[in-house]
Amino acid sequence: MAGIDGTGSSNGLSYIDQLKAQQEKKLQEKQDSTTGKQALEQEDFLKLLTKQLSQQDPSKPVDNDKMISQMASFATVEGIGKMNKQFDTFNESITSNQALQASSLVGRDVLVPGSTGVKGETGGVAGMVKLPQALDNVSVRIENEQGQLLRTFSMGAKPPGDHRVEWDGMDDNGNPMPEGTYKLKVSGMVDGQTQEFDVSTYANVNSVLLGNGGGNVMLNIAGFSSPMKLAEVLEVGNADVGNVTKG
Repeated sequence: MAGIDGTGSSNGLSYIDQLKAQQEKKLQEKQDSTTGKQALEQEDFLKLLTKQLSQQDPSKPVDNDKMISQMASFATVEGIGKMNKQFDTFNESITSNQALQASSLVGRDVLVPGSTGVKGETGGVAGMVKLPQALDNVSVRIENEQGQLLRTFSMGAKPPGDHRVEWDGMDDNGNPMPEGTYKLKVSGMVDGQTQEFDVSTYANVNSVLLGNGGGNVMLNIAGFSSPMKLAEVLEVGNADVGNVTKG
């Protein structure tokens, strides 16, 4: 993968990818020298057509419609091949531009799906919750990686829509929690039953990668074990936690 970590690289390829590219190039050169050219180009087709016309039976000349059909078929195949190459080049160009734009996200906070957030040495965790309807009381639960409940507090009544959720990094006794990953769980009463809602959290972008498949631009995000697609980012925002409602 080609990495963009804010410092840049001379050729946009990792050391492993450079070795892989060199090996593939050598393999292709060896195959070309062994098997020769495999693709039938326009010049080759014209040579074959000329040879066919020169050796045809005078009493049974090549039908004009058949010859035109052959030429049209070859032109169509050649055009499709050129179009595919152009699309590949276009796709590579778009991916490169996306990676260049995404590189500006390094060091910034983005909103990504998932209720797990990363707390640093200071501060807390921020996120967003989507409420399907107005609620009289929205409750927030903070749990550590082991699922232990550390903090509960209320956000009060909220209308439907997206709402910011902030945890100041303290437990119910006012003790600061250590850095690590924590879960934000948001719930409320819907039709007389407690229901949990989808939560997204803010996280910091460590680096940008070019994906192996489909030209996807991937982000290495703090607290996530695997890269995330740039397309999955919901918002570029600020994870700084201000004042939250005390539980």
